[in-house]
Amino acid sequence: MAGPKTRPTDADVGAFLESVPDGRRRDDAKAVCRLMQEITGEEPVLWGTSIVGFGSTPLRYASGRELGWPLVGFSPRKAATTVYLMDGFEERGDLLARLGPHSVGKSCLYLKRLSDVDLDVLRELVAESVR
Repeated sequence: MAGPKTRPTDADVGAFLESVPDGRRRDDAKAVCRLMQEITGEEPVLWGTSIVGFGSTPLRYASGRELGWPLVGFSPRKAATTVYLMDGFEERGDLLARLGPHSVGKSCLYLKRLSDVDLDVLRELVAESVR
C-alpha cells in the first residue's frame, strides 16, 4: 500500500513561497508563515508539494487509520490562502464572526485577501487551535 502523499519534506519553504506566482498571494503567504511560526515556535516545513506546516499531530480517520499531519499549516492556493487548523471551527463562531471575509470547510479556513481580515482574530484562531 502506498504511503500518504502529504508528508514532511526537506524542500526549501522560502523558495516555495517565492515561487507563488501571484504577488499578493505570495505576500499573504509570507505573512501567514511568520504568524504561524511566532505562535507555534516551530520552523516551517513543506508537507507534500504545497502545504507549509508547523509541528505535527496524529490525524485519525473514522476508519481508524492514522497519519501525521501539521498541527497548523497553510497553502497559498490560486483562489485563496487556505489555513489548516486541526481542531476545526465548531467552537470558534464568535471569532469567525469578527474575522472578516472568509469561508470554511471542516478544518480549512479560506482567505481571499489577508488585508481584508482582522489579523488579531486570525492570530487568536491559530493560537487557540495550537493550545
